[in-house]
Amino acid sequence: MTHNTSSLRFPTRLYDAYIFDMDGTIYLGDHLLPGVKRTIQELRKRGIPVRYLSNNPTKDPQQYVEKLQRLGLPTDISEIANTVVTMTRWLKEHHPGAVVFPIAEEPLINAFRNAGIKMSEDPAEIDIVVASYDRTFDYRKLQIAFDAIWFHKRAFLVATNPDRYCPFPGGRGEPDCAAIIAAIEACTGAKVQMIAGKPNPVMLNEAINGLDVDPTQCMMVGDRLGTDIQMAVRTGMYSAMPLTGDSTLEEAEALDPSDQPTFMIDRLDRLIPKQLWQEMGWTEED
Repeated sequence: MTHNTSSLRFPTRLYDAYIFDMDGTIYLGDHLLPGVKRTIQELRKRGIPVRYLSNNPTKDPQQYVEKLQRLGLPTDISEIANTVVTMTRWLKEHHPGAVVFPIAEEPLINAFRNAGIKMSEDPAEIDIVVASYDRTFDYRKLQIAFDAIWFHKRAFLVATNPDRYCPFPGGRGEPDCAAIIAAIEACTGAKVQMIAGKPNPVMLNEAINGLDVDPTQCMMVGDRLGTDIQMAVRTGMYSAMPLTGDSTLEEAEALDPSDQPTFMIDRLDRLIPKQLWQEMGWTEED
């Protein structure tokens, strides 16, 4: 897809660290997006930290490491932060003794189990219902959540992420966590009290944990205005939105300037300032 380059905004310098969304930013399905590999390689060559974020709780960090490595991007598990990590840590920190009912797939359930979080399907003893992107969601799970929250009036609702759908190559997608949240809210009258994923700044804090960097001198790169870019706005971080995923240039331009991405780029290698391309031997055709 071509874009009117006069509407795009490209960085003119490098930043202290780069935090990347994955789906729609680094890859789509099992294919790297244009300009990704040489961008990541160049940042690493310059010693600039790279971190990856995802709202998807159906994979654990090791699975993301393996996927990125298959796509030719060597990655350490410490460079991955997703909602499996942030939800587990949030529960341990804020509700260490709670009994949890996870509406979730195996990666999140396994993370809870490994962290010593007590889980139950008995509505009479559930303290927290955790909604997530769960392709095994059914009426039985909805009934348990309903009984725990509405009938027993003891549980409250939290969620891993607010995404309406997960994008697929070719423009398709499938319902994501927002659909699970909506079903539970509709029948119980309750409202979700905390969402651990983007745009909650806890995700960015998790990503840069251990790096000696000023968050306001870092760059968040992601394709979704409501999650990736909004999270950067909330933390005062620079942001770049590649037009390779969910949100469009027109949607970004329709926002108040304070909510817009700092930069809008047609492909990921625009993150590297154009004045450095000649030094690296890059061309537009690469």
